[in-house]
Amino acid sequence: MTTATRAVGIDELRRAWHAVQEGRFIERGRLDRGDAVPRPARSAPDDHVWCPGEDVLPVIGCLPQSGASSLALAIATQASPARVVECSPPTASGLTAAATAELGRTSSGWSIGRRDQVRLARPSEHHLRPDELPTPEDTPVGIALTVLDVGWEIGHVLASGGWLSATVAAAPHVVVVGTATVPGLRRLEGALTLLDPTRAAVVVRGPDPRRWPRELAAAMGPATRDRHHAGRLVGVSSDKRLALRGIDSTPLPPALLTVARDVLRQLGVAGHPLKGTP
Repeated sequence: MTTATRAVGIDELRRAWHAVQEGRFIERGRLDRGDAVPRPARSAPDDHVWCPGEDVLPVIGCLPQSGASSLALAIATQASPARVVECSPPTASGLTAAATAELGRTSSGWSIGRRDQVRLARPSEHHLRPDELPTPEDTPVGIALTVLDVGWEIGHVLASGGWLSATVAAAPHVVVVGTATVPGLRRLEGALTLLDPTRAAVVVRGPDPRRWPRELAAAMGPATRDRHHAGRLVGVSSDKRLALRGIDSTPLPPALLTVARDVLRQLGVAGHPLKGTP
């Protein structure tokens, strides 16, 4: 016997998130109207609005170790001069060793580094929720693209509010990163459904999708299959050195940089022509 399920919208996710924060229970899609359990107040940035002057491209990992941080850095490298704003907590950072020069901390709570023509920013303090993140620093001169390494579960981001949620929701394009496994494709389908698949380019860590075994191809949901048929789903092979050592100051693998270039062309971001145009 199967149980029917329904899609959950962004507004419902947001209501549920705030209910949990206020100590109210959620049952069968309804918010309990009983007394809320008191919770300690948390400080949050006063300014939840971020209005950068450059293009912003969010990169969203569907599950841990999907390769989203390395892809975000590769995209910025191909679009340089550019910057990467990593939003995950310091304990989950994938870019800790990526800079070739550390430039210090800002008063608003960002650690700044440089890697050739890519500027790196990551939180210098731990935050419990995505809406507690301070807004990024002003756009440095000459930067045409900021790549957002979102670093939080996407349902959590969209439900919590704040500048990161608003930026992801308003971005004309997003890059969604998954893995070529059945659980990975399930997570990918869920993320695409929340984000609106038509604006997404998909990168899957693993073999070329044309070579996937039958059970893996069958695990694609409708949103993932749509991206595949539209030519917006590409595979990137795992790099043994990158998998072993993580991102450091050495050059990124050529295969990863090639995929990053293709993503920029697919989306027509930061001056790169759309794929198929001169």
